[in-house]
Amino acid sequence: MTTASFTYDAIGGRVVFGAGTRRTLADEVAALGGERVVLIASELEEAIAAELAGLLGDRVVGRFADVAQHVPADQADALVAVLDELHADTVVTIGGGSATGFGKAARLGFAERGARLGFVAVPTTYAGSEMTTIWGRTDGAHKATGKHPGVKPDTVIYDPELTLTLPARIAGPSGMNALAHCVEALYGPGANPVVGLHALEGIRALRVGLPVVCGPDDSLAARTDVLFGAYLAGIALASGGTALHHKTCHVLGGMFDLNHGDMNAVVLGHAVAYNAPAMPAVIERLAAALGVAPAGVPGAFYDLAVAIGAPTSLASIGMPADGIAPAAERIVAEAAANVRAPDADSIERFLSDAFEGRRPG
Repeated sequence: MTTASFTYDAIGGRVVFGAGTRRTLADEVAALGGERVVLIASELEEAIAAELAGLLGDRVVGRFADVAQHVPADQADALVAVLDELHADTVVTIGGGSATGFGKAARLGFAERGARLGFVAVPTTYAGSEMTTIWGRTDGAHKATGKHPGVKPDTVIYDPELTLTLPARIAGPSGMNALAHCVEALYGPGANPVVGLHALEGIRALRVGLPVVCGPDDSLAARTDVLFGAYLAGIALASGGTALHHKTCHVLGGMFDLNHGDMNAVVLGHAVAYNAPAMPAVIERLAAALGVAPAGVPGAFYDLAVAIGAPTSLASIGMPADGIAPAAERIVAEAAANVRAPDADSIERFLSDAFEGRRPG
């Protein structure tokens, strides 16, 4: 084995993983010096938020429930105003990528004025964004993303018991989002052998676990495996970075307010098919992890989406047909580093295939 030279930026942070670990929340908040805590959780997380509030007792000074996907700018600004009004020193996010995104928005707002805000994330889906320094914010129809070292949570508590009530219709697309993190980390701008180890192991865990979680034999063991895969995906994303797939999802999400997990389920195979000619070595590694021939890699992601009941067409999740051309133009204009340079005609064909739900490959 010959290992090429590489640079790897390890992103720090504390992780507490395992069934029942939510019960350590008070200790984790105390370790950060948190005395005035605001919970960030949508109404969908009411039961879990109530339990965690009970664990924290009188440290909790408020709750912010106006959580929405893609982190609308006005709601993010409202959160910072609430934290200021309550003199909060710590936030605890409960939920998926949207709740985490609001926690990051709050940290970014505090960091920009030189203030400190403690941050504990308690994921209840497989988003993985809690492991990254990537933030997102939507103004109107435009979703901006960036990186800032100060937005990542100080501590992440992964308790698979909190995912047991996550229905298959959400668990499946959320897991496909995690899978996309692993895939793009293999050819993103920060790809290297260490990132690859995390990404490939994450792919294996998600490929095996998701059909179980979304099927009749669902179990805590399967949920634990998928949550571990999502954690590995987050690590891979944090260092490996993103490319065409995620840029496409961010553009479509900002323009049409589409569900992020659903978009990932639809777009992933098509993005891999688009990039495949420019990354034969990556396709070989994906084939091994997925247990298919190299030519079958793009279609394998489509088949997995079908198997877990996730969407397979952009039309089915609310994208308008007349949005294909303008979306293609924006994707090309905003394209991040990608192994194959995007052009408007090719991206429009890629989006048309995804819109119609054609099997890639």
